[in-house]
Amino acid sequence: MIHTHKKLSLCPDLETAQTHGVHEECGVFGIYDTDGGDVASSVYYGLCSLQHRGQESCGIAVTDTSGASGNIRFHKDLGLVQEVFKAETIGGLHGNLGVGHVRYSTTGATTRENAQPLVLNYIKGTLALAHNGNLVNANELKKELVYGGAIFQTTTDSEMIAYYIARERVHTKSVEEALLKTAKKIRGAYGLVVMSPRKLMALRDPWGLKPLCLGKRENSYIVTSESCALHAVGAEFIRDIEPGELVTIHQDGTITSDKSLQQEQRAHCIFEYIYFARLDSVIDGIKVYDARIRAGHALAKAYPAEADIVTGVPESGLTAARGYAQCAGIPFEIAFYKNSYIGRTFIKPTQKERVSGVKLKLNVLEPVVRGKRIVLVDDSIVRGTTMANLIQMLKKAGAKEVHVRISAPPFLYPCYYGTDVPSNEQLIASSHTVEEIRQIIGADSLGYMKIEDLQTMVGKLGICKACFDNHYPIKNEEIQ
Repeated sequence: MIHTHKKLSLCPDLETAQTHGVHEECGVFGIYDTDGGDVASSVYYGLCSLQHRGQESCGIAVTDTSGASGNIRFHKDLGLVQEVFKAETIGGLHGNLGVGHVRYSTTGATTRENAQPLVLNYIKGTLALAHNGNLVNANELKKELVYGGAIFQTTTDSEMIAYYIARERVHTKSVEEALLKTAKKIRGAYGLVVMSPRKLMALRDPWGLKPLCLGKRENSYIVTSESCALHAVGAEFIRDIEPGELVTIHQDGTITSDKSLQQEQRAHCIFEYIYFARLDSVIDGIKVYDARIRAGHALAKAYPAEADIVTGVPESGLTAARGYAQCAGIPFEIAFYKNSYIGRTFIKPTQKERVSGVKLKLNVLEPVVRGKRIVLVDDSIVRGTTMANLIQMLKKAGAKEVHVRISAPPFLYPCYYGTDVPSNEQLIASSHTVEEIRQIIGADSLGYMKIEDLQTMVGKLGICKACFDNHYPIKNEEIQ
């Protein structure tokens, strides 16, 4: 069902997501065709290429800048992009300016109400917003808004951002000014794409925690979380949007930039390079593929093993495994068949779904592993369930030894900036030594990436590795 926005009607739910430690990893996409062509299909393809960033819900909102009404047509729901959007749905979303979103949450707030983009009707017109990230002062902001009379329709901190933009817009000359004033109130990580009736805006948090880039296809301009989404729609990468930068694309095709929020310190999320980002993406000048190869090299130097083959857990463990094999001089082999139609186990919302997801998703190639000593590389161990299952599967298929190498240090602390790292009690490394973890998962040896080696993945890029070392660039005062 296509919605024409005049007044957003959703079931109110005032439960704050922050109370339950909601951390999201999402993908955003925005496109402005200054020639007036429909963009919904391009948003669709962009979201398909960002599906790895969120599998629980998705949405597209478009507007026609040639019209006078400023109405926004939108459709969003729970499910994968290809499930939520059919040809007739896309065909009904007419407009040359559009934004899209894929979402993942880690608690029970997986509802249609929380799907994005958020669409608002306010005193100055209409607004659509897509947000990747998490605010650390969400409770404080919500309290102020509630006492000011705000009625919330969702449990996301993204709605607070939208409310503040709308409130500030009443007293400013432009929506860009309202967005910048809002940015001075919020604290945390964000890659924001905002659509007004005539403008497309993209704002990145001053630390650069969340990725955001700019591209161009003929007379269309695109902003998105990862460069892989640009290639999906035939666009060229122009540049990364800088941390603390607001980029505005205007109706005549001009692009303006405001860097008044910028700061010297940077803290790019290292987990983008370890796991989240797609292999063919380039983020802040670093090729994700090269970063993972370097991670494998570091692991091989730190934790050599006498083995017959090196293999990786599909997909994100494969490249680090190839890097390990290159450095160690051990043959690299594919040991698992992956069912591509099953979603990522790391971003399944419940433990039961994670366990069943592993068995559905991967099957061991017995001729490859039988009688072999294996180095098995993966990107992380969070709860330990997935790795224990994989080792059991390999040994059942005849593997003599399984030596596990992890291209991330042990997860010891939660992430407050929008990555699915759960509370400490759910992190296996927070209550067990490396030797204890090795025994629990059934590995013959276990080696984690050393924290000091993380920097080798990304050169001189300033990184956030708080989930490993407890050094948070932005303090979360609400949980101290």
